[in-house]
Parts: sequence; C-alpha cells; structure tokens
Amino acid sequence: MIKPQTLKGFRDFLPQNVIKRQFIIDKIKKVFELYGFDPLETPALEYAETLLGKYGNEADKLLYLFKDRGGRNVGMRYDQTVPLARVIAQYKNEISFPFKRYQIQPVWRAENPQRGRFREFMQCDIDTVGIGGIRADTEIIACVIASIKKLGFKRAKMIVNDRTVFVHLQPKYVAAIDKLKKIGKEGVIAELISKGYDKNDAGKLINSFDAKKPTPHIISLFQLLREYGLEENKDYLFDPTLARGLDYYTSTIFELVADDYSSGSLGGGGRYDKLIGKFIGEDIPAVGFSFGFDRLLEAMDQLQLLPQLKSLTKVLVSVFSPEFLNISLKTVSLLRDAGINTEIVFDTNIKLDKQLKYADKKGIPYAAIIGPDEAKENTVTLKNLKTKEQNTMSIQNVIAILSLSKEKQSL
Repeated sequence: MIKPQTLKGFRDFLPQNVIKRQFIIDKIKKVFELYGFDPLETPALEYAETLLGKYGNEADKLLYLFKDRGGRNVGMRYDQTVPLARVIAQYKNEISFPFKRYQIQPVWRAENPQRGRFREFMQCDIDTVGIGGIRADTEIIACVIASIKKLGFKRAKMIVNDRTVFVHLQPKYVAAIDKLKKIGKEGVIAELISKGYDKNDAGKLINSFDAKKPTPHIISLFQLLREYGLEENKDYLFDPTLARGLDYYTSTIFELVADDYSSGSLGGGGRYDKLIGKFIGEDIPAVGFSFGFDRLLEAMDQLQLLPQLKSLTKVLVSVFSPEFLNISLKTVSLLRDAGINTEIVFDTNIKLDKQLKYADKKGIPYAAIIGPDEAKENTVTLKNLKTKEQNTMSIQNVIAILSLSKEKQSL
C-alpha cells in the first residue's frame, strides 16, 4: 500500500485554507487592476541559462535544476522577476511601454524547510517596465500600501532605502548586512568576518549606518509619496541598513512590514534597471514589488483579518423524501440562477436531520427545507444553522436574504 504523504517543503491546501488564500488574492488583484496593472502568466519551467547568474551565488544554490526528457538543462521558476525580464526581451516588439503587469503564481526554491519557509510558495508581484526615475517607484509603493489597507491592516509601512549606498561593498557583504534585523549587530559582524571582511573594520562598518541620512534620490521619492497622500513614519520609513539580498537591484529598494506582526517582512522589491539588459544587450528600467504570500496569510490569520469560512456554499437544499426531489431540484436551479452557491443531497434515503448535520459540519450556513406544507404553499423554510432560527417564506425572499448575506461576506 502506498503511504499518502507530500514531499518535504510542499503542501496541500484543503478547501477552508484555499478560501482564505483566494480571499487575499481577490482583494490584491482588485487593487492591482485599480492602479492599471494587467495580468501575466509564465511557465513553471525556464531554460537553466535564463535563471542562472541573475540572483547571486547564494540564491543560485536554491534553484531546482534538472535535465528534461529532451536532454535540455531547465529550472523551475525561482521568482517572477527574471521570467518577466525574459518576457520583455522575447516580446519587446509586441508589448506597449510602460509595461505594467501583475503576476500571481507559485515559485520553487530548494530551501531547508522550516517554520514559514517552504519549497513551493505563492508570490504576488507588480512591476512597471520602461520608466526610469522615481515616479514609477512611487506608484508601486502607493499601490502596495493601498493593497495592505484593503486587506485590513491598520499599522503597516514600507521601509525604504537606496541600494547605491552599498556600491562600494561586495555582494557577499551586502547579503550579510541585509540580515541585521534577523541576527543583530554581533551576528552580522561575525558573518562579515567569516566572509573575509577585516575584523577591525566590521564593527565600524555596521555602526556607520546609524549616522547615514537619506540620499537625494530618497528625499525626492518621499516628496512624491506625500503627493499620494501618504505619511512618513506612518506609511513609509527610511532605513539605511535595508539591503535586499538579490544582486539585481540598482537603486530604490523597499520592504513591507506590519507593526503587529514580528515574524519578518510581508514582501519586498525595488528598482532593477540592469536585469533586462542581460537578455537583450540594452538596459530597460524596471521596478517591482512581491508580496510574501505565506507571511501575509499568517499575519492576517493572527490579526483575525480573514473570513472564517469552511465552505463557499451558501445553502443546502434538503430533500424531504423521494417524492419531493423534483421540487427541491427546481429550488436549486432558482437559487443558482440568482447567483447563490447551492448544494443538494442526492441520496433521498438520508433523513432530514442527517442532511442538516452534514451541512453544519461542512460549514454551510443555511438550509432550505421543502416538506409537505412548504410544497403545498409554494414556500421554503430557511434555517440558519448557526443560530437555529428558521422562517417560512417565498423563494424570492430566500434569494433576497441569501444575496444580502453574500454581499456582507465579500466586504
């Protein structure tokens, strides 16, 4: 017998979990589209040469690489930024610039699985390609702040820095500095020394960030953010130690944090003006952001911002007995035609109380009961399975009540 199990670092999502995930995705997509971003999808597999050398040595080690059945060296999508760069290069003459896209798909990384880290996970990205300067950066930040507010967060802000302040440092040292919030000054100093940085200067380097001021680039960026109605320290904040680990960032970098969530950032991004040039030989400016979907989900769960739904079905139409099956089916059709998610129990031998217990266990909030009296009067008894309250009414009133309940659920 085969043991039923998932691979380490991979997960199944049962319906009540998928409902929560879809709730977040639907909210984010609406804001992305409100800001003029259109959807893009790319394949799970890319040629290995497309992925290798774009992220840095440490990240390259986390790529899933293998030979396909045709002997080609391929890799699984590590993020959505490099595939976007490949798309721009491949379809440059077919797309309009500036190219504003959002992409919500899974990515794969050969991480060591631990709490909050998985080998397959979702990313929600927005990017603007073809505009240099800070105006596109500002809109990305404003869109992300609008998205996080739409999800219900009251205290979340974007941490911002200019990556050019690290231009004199080797990427391996920048990667160490990027861990400052996680491992503290002593931890970063130890890592810098282990990577070859002079032990007498490592402490001075870290302490030097305390005195750093925003660059002219960041000052101009913050002025534009104020024009969007955003407030410094509330919606965005300068942090000279923010580094972002990936090598392709060129100037503006940012991370989203929530004051009430302490397990890390909810996403990050920045400007990457040189990445697309690796594919076509000429630089095309670009800036983007990616939500860390699992952390976002965890934070919303902790802050009770997610719907507590086990099922998307709104009502179960009961079958009182075999002779009432046809009238129950007609009721189901009327409800579905009105846009009400409806289920029916087809086994006419199941007693009514068991049908109601099934609906309650599944998380269906209402039951529509049609017995002899209801059939005679052309009515339906609508029962709220949580409060146990029930009332007999016309099918039109049932539709009105369930439609109102559906609207409240989607808010």
